Amino acid sequence: MSEKQFLEENSQAYFETIKCDDEEIFNLDYHQKRISRTIGKNINLGEYIYPPSNKLLKCKVVYNKDEILDISYSPYKLRSIKSFKIVVDDNIKYTYKAVNREDIDSFYDQKENCDEVIIIKDGLVTDTSIANIAIYKDGIWLTPKKPLLLGTTRHRLIQNNYIKEADITLDELLNCEKLALMNAMIDFKVIEEFKLLV
Repeated sequence: MSEKQFLEENSQAYFETIKCDDEEIFNLDYHQKRISRTIGKNINLGEYIYPPSNKLLKCKVVYNKDEILDISYSPYKLRSIKSFKIVVDDNIKYTYKAVNREDIDSFYDQKENCDEVIIIKDGLVTDTSIANIAIYKDGIWLTPKKPLLLGTTRHRLIQNNYIKEADITLDELLNCEKLALMNAMIDFKVIEEFKLLV
């Protein structure tokens, strides 16, 4: 079955990307909490995830409101991200980690010669196409109060008081000292030298 056919047949499907390394499964509780928020029921992911090797793997769990649809594993290689194209859309919504990412992917297609995009909505910074974002300002790491997606790593770092929520304007982004990306696979990746293309 092609990916397009899968999307059509599972229009209300969601997914979690979970880090597995040395056969350890990372931050499972946060992924389970997001699944619970998404479909209103608890799923014990530990019953389904069995890393096939001790390498660094990306585990993708696809599910809907009724069941786990698919579990796959793939080797993970960190992308080098140093430049960002700023894109603006006041109507974009990606509240749940849905399999259908057409809108998000369309932004990525607009990145021009940059490595990644940063999406601005209603004048405020939200996310990149693959990660939540944080900026370093006045000695504090700040992350958007209204991201497109409530990421599991973001959730954990807020709970641990490592980052604080704030409204971040485009001007604050353009003038920040450094920025960081965060998701399940990269955790909290600080980028000290970067380029922003408006």
